[in-house]
Amino acid sequence: MKLFKSLLVAPAVLGFLVPNSVNANELNILGISDYSSSREVKSINEFKNELTVINDRANGLELTNNDFEAGGFTETTTASFSSNFAIGAVDGLVITTTDNANGKEAVAASYDFIIDLTTSFTGEDSLDISLVAGNSAASQLSEFDLKSTTDALQVDGLSYSFPIGEKINAFVGAQGTDGSNAFTVACTYGGPSNTLDDCGNVNSGFESMDGSSFGGSYSINNEVSFAFGYAGNGVDDSKGLMTKEGLDAWGTNVAYTTDRIGASLTYSVIETSSDYADTHLALNGYFSPEGFPSISAGYEFTDVGGAAQNVDEKTSFFVGLQIDEIGPGSAGIALGTQGSITEGSDEALMYEAYYSYPVNDGMTITPLIYSKEKTSSTDEDETGIIVKTTFNF
Repeated sequence: MKLFKSLLVAPAVLGFLVPNSVNANELNILGISDYSSSREVKSINEFKNELTVINDRANGLELTNNDFEAGGFTETTTASFSSNFAIGAVDGLVITTTDNANGKEAVAASYDFIIDLTTSFTGEDSLDISLVAGNSAASQLSEFDLKSTTDALQVDGLSYSFPIGEKINAFVGAQGTDGSNAFTVACTYGGPSNTLDDCGNVNSGFESMDGSSFGGSYSINNEVSFAFGYAGNGVDDSKGLMTKEGLDAWGTNVAYTTDRIGASLTYSVIETSSDYADTHLALNGYFSPEGFPSISAGYEFTDVGGAAQNVDEKTSFFVGLQIDEIGPGSAGIALGTQGSITEGSDEALMYEAYYSYPVNDGMTITPLIYSKEKTSSTDEDETGIIVKTTFNF
């Protein structure tokens, strides 16, 4: 604002900019009044003190406003929140606790809470941060895979994804970001259980290994894609990433997906020690005919590294049916192995059925009933009935 305009508007803004505590030494009101009424040309220096006060007050307001804007969310930052409440009972699950000497519990409840923050800097990239909290008091509800942090808020994933050209999308991650983050697994089954939700791809979709990860995908078109991923235990600085002493994992994935059919092939190598690594190969596919339930299937073969382990092979498989529209919700049934089955051991299968009912846009109720075959002659089959309520807001 020019100096002459400052003089003209000064009497009007003094009441707004200057507190009542300002005394006559700081602001010469009579001097300004005399100047306006007598229309005498007086020296600007006569109002030097008054103008200094006004300028300081205005600068203070501007700084306060700027500080407020800097501390808020940017226009490209979004936040989403969700929480899960679970309650249920499991028969045949052995849990040894100090309060439960016989190793079995009745009804239990658990919860978790998730905050997802997403920011874009270019309109095409994405910085994603996930914060979680939850309790782990009810271990028989582990099939719902609720977050367990002993009620503490923790970082569960931190990643940054960005495009390279028109067909490549890359990412770097830490603290919970899976190395297989860019992989596409051809499966339409959306069951809620922790055992069967990987669609038979038990080990090939390797996790973060509590360290750093990176990877990317290349899309030939809307149907065919290639992907690569790496994860390493970078927490221990004495071992480092991609060294003989540290544990690393890497893998590749190729997928063909359409609205009706899809198939994917995943290959990964996961180090188990400085000398040995397990090799995994998984094949997944789905078929979604119009008017019928979609069917998904998966099979994984594992070559165990290290003859000293006396185990050469492990396998897993999965088959699931899903109906997307049964009344207002969706339902599914599935069976599969309980993880990878070691060569020469009896198959231990799991069966499940669920129904997901959306009460409204922000609340969904999902009951699950499942049965796990015994894994040894001393165990009995495990049967559970649990219900999860999910809130999204």
